[in-house]
Amino acid sequence: MSDVTVQRQGRVLEITLSRGKVNAIDAATSRALGAAFEQLQMDDDLSVGIITAGGEKFFSAGWDLKAAAEGEAPDENMGVGGFAGLTEYWGLTKPVIAAVNGMALGGGFELILSADMVVAAEHATFGLTEAKIGLVPDSGGMIRLPRRVPRAIAMEMIMTGRHVDAAELERWGLVNQVVPADQLMQAARDLAERVCRCAPLSLQAAKEIYAATEDLNEQEAFVRMRAGDLRAYGQIYDSEDAKEGMNALFEKRDPIWKGR
Repeated sequence: MSDVTVQRQGRVLEITLSRGKVNAIDAATSRALGAAFEQLQMDDDLSVGIITAGGEKFFSAGWDLKAAAEGEAPDENMGVGGFAGLTEYWGLTKPVIAAVNGMALGGGFELILSADMVVAAEHATFGLTEAKIGLVPDSGGMIRLPRRVPRAIAMEMIMTGRHVDAAELERWGLVNQVVPADQLMQAARDLAERVCRCAPLSLQAAKEIYAATEDLNEQEAFVRMRAGDLRAYGQIYDSEDAKEGMNALFEKRDPIWKGR
């Protein structure tokens, strides 16, 4: 059985990591995850991805330390998207939902921080534990966590390795929804379905604009957005889908999106 499997559900691509007891991620697994996210990006019939993991205890323990001990270097070829296939996939314009089924530690948590939305099982826990083994979370944890939660909370997590539960991260706004474990995938699929009801180009433009402006003040962000070089944003107003959306609104029916 492959460590990474993909399954299409309409316009949704479900990506599942299943590798041993703790779903640790080595370079080969990163490349496989990257290929799955590349499939999401390149297929015009897909609007959103869900990343989840097999088992009930671990979402992912992060970097495969056994592989590292055997000589796999941190700068090993991780493939498109960098570590875990998503942490440095700057060109991905489609939204990703993380469905967290258990413990997400180190690089496993960094994979989740790379997603756009997060649904978590009630028993899920999260932690950046790298400092406890003499490292730092440099696959996004150092950069993304302080931007997602208050700085003091982020630095405490990074500098103590403290595990936090899903309910706490929901309070901080990092997790969208916490559900019983047996409802996790249905909740993620329901969220994905709501996303799919919106125009594909609008979804891509929203992610594109956010990525281009998140570190700018309001005036700078407007200038950047209007600069004319954001591909998806530049297409939406003259798109077939924009016309279809207006027509569907006036005709009181559901739109039929074409992604163009």
